[in-house]
Amino acid sequence: MQKNKALGWVGTYTLWIILTLLIVIPIYWLLLVSARSRVELFDAPSFILKKFYAQNYLDPLTDPIFQRYLRNSIFVATANAVLVSVLALFATYALSRWKLKGADSIFFWTITNRMAPPAAFLLPLFLLWTRVFKFDGIPVTLLGRHYDLFQFQLFDNVWGLVILYCVFNLPFAIWLMKGIMDGIPLELDEAAFVDGASRWAVLFRIITPLAAPGLAVTAILSWVFAWNEYLFAATLTSVDARTITTGLAEFVTVTGTNWGEMAAVSVISLLPALLFLVFVQRYIVMGLTFGAVKE
Repeated sequence: MQKNKALGWVGTYTLWIILTLLIVIPIYWLLLVSARSRVELFDAPSFILKKFYAQNYLDPLTDPIFQRYLRNSIFVATANAVLVSVLALFATYALSRWKLKGADSIFFWTITNRMAPPAAFLLPLFLLWTRVFKFDGIPVTLLGRHYDLFQFQLFDNVWGLVILYCVFNLPFAIWLMKGIMDGIPLELDEAAFVDGASRWAVLFRIITPLAAPGLAVTAILSWVFAWNEYLFAATLTSVDARTITTGLAEFVTVTGTNWGEMAAVSVISLLPALLFLVFVQRYIVMGLTFGAVKE
C-alpha cells in the first residue's frame, strides 16, 4: 500500500515537473533571444547567456512609435477592466437580488455570447467600425481654414477597442460574479432595508465590500484578456490605436525578421501582466474560492 502511494507521489511530482518545464523553457528561451545580438542568434544554440545585449531593449523603448503602442495597451486594458467590473457588479446584483422574470434565461443568453469564436465576428465588426459607427463631422470654414467638427469613428480608436473588449469580456465577468453574488446571504440586504437603507446603499456599503475579492479577480482577468488580445487589435486599428501585441508584427519585414527586438518587446509586454498578477495573487485565490462553500 505504501509502495503504491509512494509511486503515486513520484508520478504526480514528475508530471508537475514536466508541465513546469514546458511552460518555463519557452519563456527562458525568449529571454535568451532578447539578450543576444543578431550574430549570436545564428550561432550554435546555447542555453547559457554569455553577454547581455541591451540594445534590443533600448531601441524599442526609445522609439516614440512603440511608446505609443505601450500607452495604448495600458489605457485599453485598464479602461476595459474598470468598465467591465462596474457593469458586471450592476448586472449580477440585478440578476441575483432582484426577482427579475426570466433572470436565469438572461444569464444563460449572456454566457452564450462568449461561446462563438472571435473570428466569426471579425468581418461584421470591421464593417460596423469602418462604415456604420463613423461620423465625418460638420464642415466648418474659419479664417480660411476648413475644419470637421465632432468628427468621430471607432476604427483606429482606443475607445473602439475598449468598447469591443467589454462586449467579449463582460459575459465572462458576469458568469464569474454571479456565483460570488449568490454566495452573499440575502438576509444582509433585508436587514439593511429594515434599517432604512436604499438599494444603492446596500450595493455600495454591503455588497461591494463583501464581493471585493471577486471584483479583483474580475478586473485582473479582464485586464489580462484585453492586454493579450491580438486579432481584433490587428484588424480594427491602423496607426493611432495599435497596441503592443500588434506592434510585434512590425519586426517582420521584407528584408528579414529582427528576432532580438521582437523577443525584447515580447518580454516587455509580459512584464506588466506578470507584475499585476504577482501583487494581487491573494485576491485571485480569495475571489475564486469565495462562495464555493455554503452553509
